[in-house]
Amino acid sequence: MFEAYKHTFDFQGRAGRREYWLWFLAYLIQLIVAVVIDNTVLAGMTASMGAGFGVLYLLVILANLVTGLSLGFRRLHDTGRSAWWLLIALIPIVGGLVLLIFYVLPGTPGPNRFGGGPQSPDLEETFA
Repeated sequence: MFEAYKHTFDFQGRAGRREYWLWFLAYLIQLIVAVVIDNTVLAGMTASMGAGFGVLYLLVILANLVTGLSLGFRRLHDTGRSAWWLLIALIPIVGGLVLLIFYVLPGTPGPNRFGGGPQSPDLEETFA
């Protein structure tokens, strides 16, 4: 689960489905905990700011922004696609669905133009 955080600033290479979805689960749990804390402990502060979201919720999003982008890049690389495909998310509804499909698809077997497979020894040595 922490593999994605180790490679926060690594926009090269590949990331497997397991790495992506474990990070996504951890991110989702962080957001839920942030919402609960914002609505119970920090409710007065959030309401006084007039924001539609909590302070802790915003901090969780900002703290995971670069990790999420780099992981998205590497996940697309694993499926043999350029990271430019992330821009499709700018198309409402359809873009997010296309990215979801790309993230669910298995990666290309063996090496591709972005490097060895996520479980290949040469890639693990690079990240070690």
